[in-house]
Amino acid sequence: MHVIAVGRLRNAPEADLFDRYNTRLRPRLSVIEVPEARGDPAAVKRQEGVALLAAVPRDGFVVPLDLGGQVLDSETLAAKLRRWSELGRPIGFLIGGAEGLDRPVLARADFVLSLGALTWPHFLVRAMLAEQLYRAQAISLGHPYHRAGRPGPAG
Repeated sequence: MHVIAVGRLRNAPEADLFDRYNTRLRPRLSVIEVPEARGDPAAVKRQEGVALLAAVPRDGFVVPLDLGGQVLDSETLAAKLRRWSELGRPIGFLIGGAEGLDRPVLARADFVLSLGALTWPHFLVRAMLAEQLYRAQAISLGHPYHRAGRPGPAG
């Protein structure tokens, strides 16, 4: 699996958190970073979108992360990852920059994933994605990392 993301994640707490979960994944995520663009928001989205799509592996299964995507629980994500892996296509998770993703990126998507309705810094999204992919792998392997049903609804 690949993370194709805008911006270079340097030595920062977000990088440490991403590495914490990526080192647990088998196999690890490969990371492809494309440069952040400069200019007006529309030009930035367009330039970054072109760069993201150019970095997608040939025949890749494209999963951009976007607010307008589907919100899944961890068990459903684990099931989807199992199905996507069976396709025999490289899976590429695309993370846009501060301006978000351009329409052609979303149009190329095989599935659009949302981490929820809140807006997150794009560098933090990498760490959150890595954690959820590790959690999905743990669910599939029956590892106790994921505790189904916790925390439960208040009541």
